[in-house]
Amino acid sequence: MHKLSLIDDTFLRLESRRQPLHIGMLMLFEPPADAPPDFAARLAARLRQSTATVPPFNQRLERRRGLHYWVDDEEFDLAHHFVHTSLPTPGRIRELLALVSRVHGGHLDRAYPLWRIYLIEGIEGGRVAVYLKVHHAVVDGVAGIRLLMQSMSTDPALSATMPPIWEVPTRKSGAQPLPVPTPAAGGLVALREVARAGFSSTLPVLRQARDALNDARLRDPDVALVGQAPPCILNGKISATRRFAAQQYSTPRMRAVAAACEATLNDVVLAMCGGALRRYLQSLDALPKKPLIAGVPVSVRREHTGFGNEVAFTITHLATHIDDPLERLRAIKRCMDKAKQRMKDFSPVQVQSYAALMLMPGAIAAVLSRFKDRTLGNVVVSHVPGPREDMYWQGARLSGLYPASLLLDGLGLNITVISRHDFVDFGLIACRKTVPQVQRVLDYLEDELVALEAATGPSPAPAAKRTRRSRKKT
Repeated sequence: MHKLSLIDDTFLRLESRRQPLHIGMLMLFEPPADAPPDFAARLAARLRQSTATVPPFNQRLERRRGLHYWVDDEEFDLAHHFVHTSLPTPGRIRELLALVSRVHGGHLDRAYPLWRIYLIEGIEGGRVAVYLKVHHAVVDGVAGIRLLMQSMSTDPALSATMPPIWEVPTRKSGAQPLPVPTPAAGGLVALREVARAGFSSTLPVLRQARDALNDARLRDPDVALVGQAPPCILNGKISATRRFAAQQYSTPRMRAVAAACEATLNDVVLAMCGGALRRYLQSLDALPKKPLIAGVPVSVRREHTGFGNEVAFTITHLATHIDDPLERLRAIKRCMDKAKQRMKDFSPVQVQSYAALMLMPGAIAAVLSRFKDRTLGNVVVSHVPGPREDMYWQGARLSGLYPASLLLDGLGLNITVISRHDFVDFGLIACRKTVPQVQRVLDYLEDELVALEAATGPSPAPAAKRTRRSRKKT
């Protein structure tokens, strides 16, 4: 039995009927060419025989004296966690995403370990899918990807002999989880930890925070802070219903744009998101005059740490007030470069402490309702590195890895991205009521990529043909 860290416990306490706080992953697989027609049924039967479990999959919550602890579940029931189902005819991706939208909106039962996995067949083209949902108190995105990759292999034959994810041992170090800052208690813990390291460790954090706040006071356009975000439809009170949208875009295309602009792949991801949200809000006549502000999670996970959350936030604007896509990318790059420059020599705890200091003023102002024309942030855009070569699970090739994150009141849209060697997979989760027709953002993402390509070099084909050829349908 062990007590949850502060940030993991916070995810449990913030959960409500309208905002379940689990994260999910939709994985698409292509069975081997010689797979029998009942490949999925045979696979399901084999997986049901795998009843051994390892942490965190065999641990449930227990509450004692108001505190949460993980304890081993002595009555583990795989039937509660593993579901084999099939899509209704005609089995299009539309039906698959509708299914994920429904099941992602449902809560995980705290009487059991906080995860559930769905094996889904009946998908066009003979593909199978796996949807996994795990409470955010158990893993963050980076830890989740590592767990998934440990159940896969680059060798198709070897992958067919590997145990399912709930039987894959997880290496866990003896180190305590890093104190991830929240605007309140979590930030204070992070500041306390860096203070314990001594004056020499604390002073750089305070100096950089002071300089950033001073730059913001002087209206530096390359500085973004919590509390600068203009209110828009993305920031309404969320309902309990969800809409999941997913699509993948060519990694070489995006890296070519990045290289032409001396930018990173993440800069291009943010520029695509900024341009797509600009188009989306314009179509609803709801685009604010000031640029949207995005929270961008930064992993400070150390090697060989276990599950749990080791993430800090940085803030960037998405330059949605700029019409030109190339200028928008450059503006986002300058903002991200300035934020990274301030933290480049920090330790993980210093990064978290700096993030805490930058979050607190805006959070306090929001709580005190000092700025009626602003909100904490407009959207979360998270970029998680994925596998760099073809991966196989139970003999089937991984062809898509689409994350489904969580929503909170005031944040009705979350965009999470996984970059692989051949494709960058976008997963959008939105409140169905607050953010209508979010699937349109997928087309706008492609439009922005085409516009960036046109601005950074000659286009070998008309835009319409490029769209059909290089955006891969999920």
